[in-house]
Amino acid sequence: MAEWSSLLSELAQERGAELNQYGFLLCGDRAEAADLVQEALVRVFSRPRRAWELEQAEAYVRRTMLNRYLDLHRRRTRWIRALPRLVSPSPVADHSANVTHRIDLMEALRRLSPRQRACVVLRYYEDMSTAGIAERLGCGEGTVKRHLSDALARLGTQLQPPTDHVAQERLET
Repeated sequence: MAEWSSLLSELAQERGAELNQYGFLLCGDRAEAADLVQEALVRVFSRPRRAWELEQAEAYVRRTMLNRYLDLHRRRTRWIRALPRLVSPSPVADHSANVTHRIDLMEALRRLSPRQRACVVLRYYEDMSTAGIAERLGCGEGTVKRHLSDALARLGTQLQPPTDHVAQERLET
């Protein structure tokens, strides 16, 4: 019992920030990301398992987080379809003059399907190969390539490079 609790403690202390960041990239909300990490840790460490190294435990927790994110999104989608839609939610307009590139990126990521978003996060945040992503998601490499291609096309149309007035002035002169 002491072995798994020390591993859990070590994982939370040494890799907790990275796990939270991974969760945030998956779901786009810090509170939901923290819940995702906590739930994954509880699921992974609630049952005794074989002896693990820190890297193995972290990989298993990340896999549990990914699966849980995809499951939660499927459930939400089912509920949204089942509930009568009396009033359509209107997006809240951002009235600030200085919208940052990060906010634009997060909004563009939110518009991707869960599978596309998972592929983008695994490819560009986790730096995984298409074969690794296909294995992790349980699908073919062609499917991963299609999700990545579709996601990048959608992100390309939604994201514009940040305007840098100094760089633009240099181009004009």
